[in-house]
Formats: sequence, structure tokens, C-alpha cells
Amino acid sequence: MTTSHEIALLRLAAQRLAGPGEDSAAGAVRWLTALQAQDYRGLLTSVALRTAPRTRAAVHAALDAGEVVKSWPMRGTLHLVLAEDLPWLLDLLAPRILRQSARRRAELGLDEPILERAREIASEALRGGRRLRRAELLAAWDEGGVPTTGQRGYHMLAHLGLTGTLCFGPAHPDRDEQLVVLIEEWIPHPRRPQRDEALGELATRYFGGHGPATAKDFTRWAGITAADTRTALAGARPRLATLAVDGAEYLMDPGTPDLLDRVRSEARGVFLLPGFDEFVLGYGDRGAVLPAEHAERLVPGKNGMFRSTVVSDGRIIGTWKRAGSGSASTVDATPFDAFPSGVAEQIPRLYAALP
Repeated sequence: MTTSHEIALLRLAAQRLAGPGEDSAAGAVRWLTALQAQDYRGLLTSVALRTAPRTRAAVHAALDAGEVVKSWPMRGTLHLVLAEDLPWLLDLLAPRILRQSARRRAELGLDEPILERAREIASEALRGGRRLRRAELLAAWDEGGVPTTGQRGYHMLAHLGLTGTLCFGPAHPDRDEQLVVLIEEWIPHPRRPQRDEALGELATRYFGGHGPATAKDFTRWAGITAADTRTALAGARPRLATLAVDGAEYLMDPGTPDLLDRVRSEARGVFLLPGFDEFVLGYGDRGAVLPAEHAERLVPGKNGMFRSTVVSDGRIIGTWKRAGSGSASTVDATPFDAFPSGVAEQIPRLYAALP
């Protein structure tokens, strides 16, 4: 038995936000398995915060070396994953996403012949190790007679990502986005575990990097069925520890409590996290870290755009945003109620130290 407050602190340790972090960006991505990635700038910060170097340069190096890539393997949402993991994650999770998105593709007039034509154009444009900005690939489709108007361009990109043709790999020299590459060229040595083994690994790694969490959290995060969750947990349970809070079962890596004991003072401190960070997005039930009455202040109007957060003693207590740009930028932090004593004074220092 434990408390929801302890769950929150354990998650900070498990997610490598409290403590020394992983040795490399690829190690941090592998530990969490997948990090939500539609906000590129925030993604770089989220990964860097979980590493010992704590630099964006280390994340860019992992991108450029082909160690980590971005695609749509989970819930039809962009995630950063280890390159060798992408093919088996797509094998496991993409078929359900493709079925769920079939109606939207039909509404956009994206039938199989058109999608195959888009695949041919993309493959020809990228073959031989070439790399394109997203806008450049969309322009190639338009020039090849496959219009990208409306949402067609996005859905063609996602479809070719989900079906294993392309992904986002190295950073553009301007460091403002990732470039599109061919999966078969960029990931020459993919892993491909059998389905039940893959489900068990997915659960083991999720609860290792996100635990304590519930089976419902895992189901929602992975975007899988209840039946697949049962198979996954059957394979993962021998490698996990359990906790109970108010009758609910939470699973985690057995080493997480000892890790928290070593970094508890840091975990009880203050953190600034970017929007879409896994500390928020990694769970269906955020009650352990976010009071329900403040949920809409994190996602105003429930529009899907998550604000950056101020975390203190394991709880989300406010939001923050940049004021200004470049080296002259400052931080504007807004508490849900009032910041506890000493928190407001720490925020400018923490902002200045953000990767």
C-alpha cells in the first residue's frame, strides 16, 4: 500500500527526471520506449532533461546518427522511438491505427492507387540516402500529380509512415525540424520479435519507464485492445513489482523505490517541463500529479494542446511559457492557486538552465 503522492514521486524517478539521467539521448528514449513528439522544440527538451549531458546537442547527435527516429507508431500520434524499435512497434500497433483512420482517408479521396502513387514518388525522391524537409516531399507529390491540399498531405505522410515506408530521421542543418528518410535505408537492422514477445516487452518497458502506472494507463498509452493488454501483462508481470492505492493496482520496475530513496530530495523539488512531456501524456489517469479541478487549465478548452508545466513535490501546480525569443527570452509562470513559498524564486533559474 502507498499514497498517490508517493506514486507521483516514484514517477519522477522512473522517468529519469529526478536523478542523474541516462548516459545518452538514445538511452533515455529506449528507457521510456516512446515520447510524444508533435512539438519538436519541446521534444528536444524532454529528452535532454532525462540525460546526463542535458543538452540538445546530444539529442541532435542521436538523430543524426540514426539512433532515434520519429513516426506515428502509437495512437496515430507522432512519437520519438529508438530506430531499431520502430519496425516492430509498427508491426504490433499500426494495423489497428490504419483501420481506425480508413474512413478519414476515404473522405479525403485517398484510395489505394493514390496512396501507392504517393509511395512511388516518395521512394524515388528519397532513394539513395536522400533526405527531404516535409514541405519538399509534399511539393514532390504535388508535382507528381498527387495533390496535398487540405489534410491530404498529412494523411499521406502518416499512412506511409504507418506502413513502413518513411519516417523522420536526422535533424535539418538549421535544427528546426527532422528530415524525412526511407525506413529501409535508415534502419538497416530492425528488431522483429514475435507478437506475444513484443507485447510483453512493450509492457515491461512502459512500466519500467513510466511506473507506477495501471493496466488502464498502459492500454491507453499503447492504443491496444484489452485482450492485447492481458497478453502483454502476462509476459511482463514476472519482471515487475506492484503497489496498491485505494484498491487500484500499480505496476513498476522493482528498482524504482530504491532509486527514489536515493533521489527523494531532488524529486520533491521544482521542475519545469515542456508541453506534451511524458510525465503528463504517459498516463490516462493523471490524478496522482494533477488535481482534476485544474485539468482544463493544462489543456484549455480541451483542444489537445498541452501547456508547459511547473511541478513541485511531484504535483503539477501551474503552467509556464516563454516571453520573448532567443537569448533575451524570459519565463512567465502562472500558478493554479498560489506557488508555495520559494517556488516562484526558483523558476527563472530553472528556465535559464533548460536545454
